[in-house]
Amino acid sequence: MSGTTVPADEEASRGPAVGRVALRRPRLPRWSLAALALGSAALGTGVGLVARLDSRGQWGLIAALVFVGATFALSASVEGRRHAADRLAAILVWACFVVAVVPLASLVWETVARGIPGVSWYFLTHSMNGVLSWQEGGGIYHAILGTVQQVVLASVIAIPLGLLTAVYLVEYGRGRLARAITFFVDVMTGIPSIVAGLFVLSLWIMMLDFGYSGFAGAMALAILMVPIVVRSTEEMLKLVPDELREASLAMGVPKWRTILKVVLPTAIGGITTGVMLALARIAGETAPIILLVFGNNMINGNPFEGAQSSLPLYVYEQWGFGTEQAFDRAWAAAAVLIAFVMILNLVARGIARWKAPRGGR
Repeated sequence: MSGTTVPADEEASRGPAVGRVALRRPRLPRWSLAALALGSAALGTGVGLVARLDSRGQWGLIAALVFVGATFALSASVEGRRHAADRLAAILVWACFVVAVVPLASLVWETVARGIPGVSWYFLTHSMNGVLSWQEGGGIYHAILGTVQQVVLASVIAIPLGLLTAVYLVEYGRGRLARAITFFVDVMTGIPSIVAGLFVLSLWIMMLDFGYSGFAGAMALAILMVPIVVRSTEEMLKLVPDELREASLAMGVPKWRTILKVVLPTAIGGITTGVMLALARIAGETAPIILLVFGNNMINGNPFEGAQSSLPLYVYEQWGFGTEQAFDRAWAAAAVLIAFVMILNLVARGIARWKAPRGGR
């Protein structure tokens, strides 16, 4: 019974706890990892100085290897091999995270540090008309205008096409046609952007004899955008429970109306996120723009006629000039482009959180 107590003579008769296994093994103190990290950094620095290694990256690599080995050995001796293996796996996960984040953070920091000093209201509201590569001044208004127009035109082409294709694959697609569409969507996902530009160049400009224009570049961007929209929308539609469809159909609602009023509103958060990510993907493309838009230092507000510019093409052109003034303009334009892409991603995350299902009742 739970309320009974063990007599003292019976407890004493059991004898000492010989050979018993402790339920809780000893653990390393919290400050041990910080101490190992400091010691490893000091050892890596010392080895780098003694060996006269010029690269700080080599110092960091030596310190990281020492830290991993020392942590595993100390944890295995104190906590056991299972805890040591768990710590080793956690360290490797964090190391991969750092390896992935550090180059990205370094890229953003370098671009912002070099580009922000050159961004001004004048820079955002003027073009490069009449400004030579070695002269001060000039701006990116014509490039911003071209980028916005080309992205909007590509969205008008790609978003409806991608949405309808995804709806067909999920709601109607069966048999060989659906498998063929899925196969070609997968192929389009992996094609290089230059291939899309060459396709539009050969068809639109060389065969049909249309000139260079922002619309030609928008068609190439739409080709790159369609598979992203199809894939993201398809996955979101598959997450919609079949019970919602069945309940709507049981009430006599036609299937097209069920899709329009039930399925799409339920998945609108994920669909919007996929569309925004596709927009961010094409906003920084340069190869098809070089082939099809051709570049223009003046403001051209008509994307259907005449050469235009764009932010990626502007950065490429300014960097190619090789002068100090052109380098400054290239860094500033790159900072504006990164800000544009980051805003699109933040909008996508905001819409996804806004439309995400709420927990509870």
